[in-house]
Amino acid sequence: MVKKFTLLGISFTLLALRLSAQQDPQFSQYMFNTIYFNPAFAGVDGVTRLSGTFRSQWTGYQPTVGGGGAPTTEMISMTTPIYKLNSGFGAYILNDKLGPQNNLEAQASYAYHLGFKDSKLSFGLRVGMFAQSLNTGLYRAIDQGDPLIPDQGTISQVRPDMAAGVYYRKEKYYIGVSFDHLLKSTFNFGVGQRSALQPHAYVTGGYFYEANFDLKFQFSALVSSDFTSTTTTVSALGYIKDTMWGGLSFRQSDAITLILGYSLFKDKSMKIGYSLDYIVSNQQAKQPTSSEFMLTYELPTNPGAGKKIVRTPRYRH
Repeated sequence: MVKKFTLLGISFTLLALRLSAQQDPQFSQYMFNTIYFNPAFAGVDGVTRLSGTFRSQWTGYQPTVGGGGAPTTEMISMTTPIYKLNSGFGAYILNDKLGPQNNLEAQASYAYHLGFKDSKLSFGLRVGMFAQSLNTGLYRAIDQGDPLIPDQGTISQVRPDMAAGVYYRKEKYYIGVSFDHLLKSTFNFGVGQRSALQPHAYVTGGYFYEANFDLKFQFSALVSSDFTSTTTTVSALGYIKDTMWGGLSFRQSDAITLILGYSLFKDKSMKIGYSLDYIVSNQQAKQPTSSEFMLTYELPTNPGAGKKIVRTPRYRH
């Protein structure tokens, strides 16, 4: 008899509902979170930045089977230049909860920068650990006592992870390409079920247009793929006096997003961002909205450490 079990069913369903090309968490304010998508971004903008992001997806969602509630993602990150080595360092810790499944990452990036007359080319490598946990008490088995469903409460496994990328920037535009989960690490939890980290490719790009001294625009895009399916997000933001910004984003076959932000302090060193997603597909299986909060702080620049930093919204997120 074919055994019926739901050990990975709920997790796989959540992953499929999120986005067909999305094993990794998604961020609506991706244009301010490049260090997550590309290790070559480490230190490339010449400032030391600390960031925190909290995302609540499908706010209020409750599964009809199993437990765990709506997906949530928390991430803290930092990036800093290393002027003497023409390079940069970055790191992040990310916690991604998908109902009974929880993914925890701790990653560190190093990037080497090649400077040209009016541009910069960066090559980056990221290494770290990826921990996956399952709370088996939140699953509801069809066949009670099925040996394929471990009865161990919360079980966890830790695996190595690696990513590589390249990033190119000029004053008015940038483009980056990266590849994540290069090691294809697998998780089996001792029951023979293998869940692998599928390699992902990310392409980020953007263009800046200055309408006048007080008004600037940023047009950006993110393409993510697991080499089976691909998702594209396009965005347009407007900045007023480099102090406040707002705009819209569209994630292919998923959501329309409103993005707002404001800079604090005289030197604009602290920034607060908020995004609200409105789901436009498969609403019957989700809640219609998702929210994301972002907070960043940039440490004062040491005038003797390197070239003077131009204070624009382009490179300060």
